[in-house]
Amino acid sequence: MSSGYSSLDEELEEFFFTAKSTFFKGGSAAKNVKRDAAVEETPKALTPQEIQQKIERYNSKVKNCLLMKQNDDGTYTGFIKVHLKLRRPVTVPAGIRPQSIYDALKEVNPADRTDRRTSFYLPLDAVKQLHISSTTTVAEVIQGLLKKFMVLDNPQKFALFKQLKKDGQVLLQKLPISDHPLHLRLLAGPDTNFLTFVLKENETGEVEWDAFSIPELQNFLMILDREEKEKIHQVQKKYDSFRQRLRETLKEMDSKLT
Repeated sequence: MSSGYSSLDEELEEFFFTAKSTFFKGGSAAKNVKRDAAVEETPKALTPQEIQQKIERYNSKVKNCLLMKQNDDGTYTGFIKVHLKLRRPVTVPAGIRPQSIYDALKEVNPADRTDRRTSFYLPLDAVKQLHISSTTTVAEVIQGLLKKFMVLDNPQKFALFKQLKKDGQVLLQKLPISDHPLHLRLLAGPDTNFLTFVLKENETGEVEWDAFSIPELQNFLMILDREEKEKIHQVQKKYDSFRQRLRETLKEMDSKLT
């Protein structure tokens, strides 16, 4: 995915998706995908007085206790929510499940375990709330999320996006790692329907195999092999059922003719 905008109107062609569509870009069908090559201007720096005014306006709209607070040095702290929309399995220490989403995790397969690591699929609707500073960068947010979920994967495999509405469409824009999410939250206001942060795979157009460890690559191979066998089984089951119905129909026709 580029750093420009792209439509979220994407659907899988089938309910069952293989590891090809899970691990590699282009595995799912994208419909009405639009890209905006225009680069959004960097938000201008605010004076301490402007920051105070915006924080007061922000807090007046907050419907919960998640307020922003300005510090004496001019920085400020607050909360952001990040939606995890990861389609690839993540790697965590073997035998350990992240406590924050213990019940939501779906383990890939006992066969995918290594001596030290285990692969899991994180639920697509997982949401994590972070308390950060105005100096916290996108890179630090990604690292913090991985640490909270005890994910061992290279942070460079992930990217933080801002999801917003533009011209009646829901759009995603990849954020530079040096951006400050809390500043964007302050400028947009507390309404998450207008601006939402999303963690996704860092799609670069090609798979960067050097970023994966040997155990991760072995996991991918085992997952591919298992999914291939499952797909073959589904096809065989489908045509076995069709063959049985065909035989029953032919037998019924023969009985009528005799």
